[in-house]
Amino acid sequence: MPGRLVIVATPIGNLEDLSARARRALEEADLVACEDTRHTGRLLSALGIRTPMLSLHEHNEERRLPRLMATLESGGTVAMASDAGTPLLSDPGFPLVREAIRRGIRVEPIPGPSAILAALVASGLPPYPFTFVGFPPPKAGRKRRFLERFRTLDHTLVLYESPHRILTTLEAAEEVLGDRPAAIGRELTKLHEEILRGPLSELRHELADRPKLKGEFVLVVGGA
Repeated sequence: MPGRLVIVATPIGNLEDLSARARRALEEADLVACEDTRHTGRLLSALGIRTPMLSLHEHNEERRLPRLMATLESGGTVAMASDAGTPLLSDPGFPLVREAIRRGIRVEPIPGPSAILAALVASGLPPYPFTFVGFPPPKAGRKRRFLERFRTLDHTLVLYESPHRILTTLEAAEEVLGDRPAAIGRELTKLHEEILRGPLSELRHELADRPKLKGEFVLVVGGA
C-alpha cells in the first residue's frame, strides 16, 4: 500500500508557531525531505526529533525523485519542509508533489506559518483578491517587464524580496505601477519584526536612509 507525502508548514521565525500536528508529522515520518538539512536539523533538534533527513532543493529536485518515490511507493511517509513557512511557495517541492499525485500517492497538507499571509493581513490593504508573485527577477530590465504584467491587475500584490534588492524593487514598482499604497513586512514573527506602511516612494525613502538592511522582506502593494 502506498505511503503518504505530508507537506509541513514550519515556523518563519517563532518556534511557538509550529502546530502540534506539524510536530507529530515530523516525528512520525520515515524521512524528512527538506531544503537545507542544517536548518531543518536545528528545528528537529530543538524539538527532540531524530527523523532522518534528505536535502531537497532547486538544484537536486529531479535527482531526488527516484529515492523519495521509492520510499512512498513502499508504504513510507515522507514529510516535506522548507527552511521556513509553507513549502512550494517560492520554495522547492512542486515536482515531488506533482509526481506523487501522478502515481496516486496521497498528498496531505498541514497548514501553518506563511510570510505571505502574515504580511497581507497586517498590511492594511484589501486582503482579497490578492496575487502572490514570488521573487521578482534581479536584473532591472527583467524586473520592470515582470511588474508590467501586473500593472492593470486590481488585485493586491504580494512579493518576496531580499535585503540586497528591496530598494531597486521598490523603485521599479513605483516606476511601473505608480506610487501606490503599500506595506513591507520584515523579520515577521521574529524578535525585530517590523511592518512599514505608506506609498511606495515613502517606503523607499525610509529604507534608503538606513545604514544597512537586514532580514527577509515581504512587499504588499495595492491593486490598480
